[in-house]
Amino acid sequence: MCMCCFALSDATYKPGYYDKMEGKRREALKQAAKECVKQHTMLNYTNLPNNWIYTDVYPDLYNGQKRWWEMYSNEIYLIRNGQSGLQSFRDCHMQREHSVPKSWWGSDDSSPAWTDIYNLYPSDGPANQAKLNYPLGPVDPNNAKFNNGATKVGVPAPGFAGGSGMVFEPADEYKGDFARAYFYVFTVYDNLNWTANSMGNRNEWPTLKPWAYEMLLQWSRQDPVSQKEIQRNDAAERQQGNRNPFVDFPELAEYIWGTKSTEIFYIKDQNGGTTPPITGDPELTAPINGEALDFGETAVNGVNQTALIVNGTNMTSALTMRVTGTDRSMFSLSSNSVPAASVNAQGGTKVDVFYRPTATGTHTANITIYDGGLKAEQQVNVVLKGQALPKPNLTAVTATAPTSLTDSSYVANWTAAAEVVDYYIVTRTQYLPSGTVTTTEEAPSNSLQITGRRSDCDETYSVQSSRLGFTSPASNTMLVKASGVEGIEAEPLMIGWTNRGFMVLADRLLNLRALTPDGRTVYFATEAQRGTEVELPAGIYIITAQGGFSPVKIVVAQ
Repeated sequence: MCMCCFALSDATYKPGYYDKMEGKRREALKQAAKECVKQHTMLNYTNLPNNWIYTDVYPDLYNGQKRWWEMYSNEIYLIRNGQSGLQSFRDCHMQREHSVPKSWWGSDDSSPAWTDIYNLYPSDGPANQAKLNYPLGPVDPNNAKFNNGATKVGVPAPGFAGGSGMVFEPADEYKGDFARAYFYVFTVYDNLNWTANSMGNRNEWPTLKPWAYEMLLQWSRQDPVSQKEIQRNDAAERQQGNRNPFVDFPELAEYIWGTKSTEIFYIKDQNGGTTPPITGDPELTAPINGEALDFGETAVNGVNQTALIVNGTNMTSALTMRVTGTDRSMFSLSSNSVPAASVNAQGGTKVDVFYRPTATGTHTANITIYDGGLKAEQQVNVVLKGQALPKPNLTAVTATAPTSLTDSSYVANWTAAAEVVDYYIVTRTQYLPSGTVTTTEEAPSNSLQITGRRSDCDETYSVQSSRLGFTSPASNTMLVKASGVEGIEAEPLMIGWTNRGFMVLADRLLNLRALTPDGRTVYFATEAQRGTEVELPAGIYIITAQGGFSPVKIVVAQ
């Protein structure tokens, strides 16, 4: 549901966009929905706040300033006048949050799911850290471990979570939003390598587990599609070129998993609409004359990208866009011509604007927009600004011992970077009985509260600094040992070093793994007997095995 007051309008999609879904039901309908929407532009992860500024901002101002619409807390995060989305995001210490956790598909950053805007939202930092990679579900009222008034994390109510010991429960007004995000992800990405995941399976049908889709259907019924979601769907299409069909067709999930799964889906029976006809005089409503795009700081020979929304009514021909001004060579557009139909469509279209500085300094230019049937006095100019800095030379920080250690949390620490940095990236690896889970979090300073610790399992963390899109070498890896059983320490892992790797010295080791410091598995054996030799490329590795053994760090020189 939406907290702002405005009239609910229909979702808008192009004629023919969903034709493949016509006359289908259940699994065939799910596959057809995937075919309709799977093709899209893969966005840049770092630059996502500059996309979200068009999709996740309240429509009304707060004390004269824009405000992030984040669904994980009741905090007020402002976008100050003149700030880009990325600048505000960093100033507010917000985080990029995968609704369906990236660790569930192995954190594969080559998959489009990594930056799919329908699965990523701006998030309050503490709430994001608290929810970790837990499944959705109702929290037992007597066993909440985290509750900020919008996000709850804790022990699940009976019958939910698929065996997980903890769940994340969003606010009631956003439960439908999250349900439709999950429907989208488990439809479009049904063939991902789903791993540590209690809500879905790796198959085309039904992909979601029964307990999961039954709960999500209930949440979707209780919190129907809101104007917030409709407007976000339109804006997100302009950013990455596809739509969420579960927003356009609020009952689509019922036809696939729910009460209408035996019925045939016909578009004419659903709510929704198509682009209205053209009437009246041409008018450009976005951007407005004098609007500014500030790219902030960018490294020389690097690239910064943002989207410019172009919207109007009654255009009779294509709009022309040209970059002009002293520093015009530093800026470019994805297209210099925008079709009239795209401009006239509800919500308009986007043109990507690039800043590629080749020299240090402050650079300015203009985008001039004309034609389309506009009169000469209706010509629009957009101001472009950017500051180019030398490429950063980042050195590794040093991870130091954790503090404030409890059975469920600790504070990860590291030395502050010697250079100016934007933020730190903490890579956390948990060695759970079900397998290894690696996650990354951003931190604004040189410590980070880690929650969701299991006291009976080892885990590690390492740190990198980030500046202008570049990252430092990884720090050393800090081990946080299991501490759940008083007086009993983890047994040493019985392996021996060899010139090219290691050898198993125990009689038998189960689920033997060799991991890089960032958590990537480079060797795995379900069972390894005494005398097994494992050869590895030169590098640093962490060796783990099932059974409460303490991980061992080795260095292979070769």
